[in-house]
Amino acid sequence: MRDVRSSPGIGRPARPHTANADHRDSGARRRYDAGVVPIVRVAAIADPLAITASLSLDPAEITISFIRASGPGGQNVNKVSTAAQLRFDLIGSPSLPVGLKARAARLAGSRLTNEGIVVITADRHRTQALNRDDAIARLVELLKDAAVPPKPRRATRPTLASKTRRLATKTKRGGIKKLRSGKPAEE
Repeated sequence: MRDVRSSPGIGRPARPHTANADHRDSGARRRYDAGVVPIVRVAAIADPLAITASLSLDPAEITISFIRASGPGGQNVNKVSTAAQLRFDLIGSPSLPVGLKARAARLAGSRLTNEGIVVITADRHRTQALNRDDAIARLVELLKDAAVPPKPRRATRPTLASKTRRLATKTKRGGIKKLRSGKPAEE
């Protein structure tokens, strides 16, 4: 019978991970501290992003940084920054008209900061390239939705039938309430 303890990797206890294991760290690993901001990269897109047929967005106005993604990913999730965080200065953008900026700010909701910057975080995919493309596509979709001006509401008058129905319902409800308020009859 073979001695289990002499076999490599079998029967041995797992080596405890120590945070200060400098003797094993070759320096190739990147250390992230709470105060260190990840590398910021500007989107490397040559062509302007088409919002509508007559409106396009300069890619230099978009800033993309890569951060650590949340969720499943095994051991890889803690060492690779695959989530893309897109930042776009909506208020300061020279490419967009004022009306579109106002509609986009309303549509952005909580993704808009107090400074007027839209922040979109994309971590659906496991690669930086796909997350970057996803974030850009979501920004373009937001701006396309904002590019459609709202249809103005035209005031209409209620029809005679709707007025009659409303009054009949009011009369019926009033009758029910009147029955409730009556004093009990004496016997």
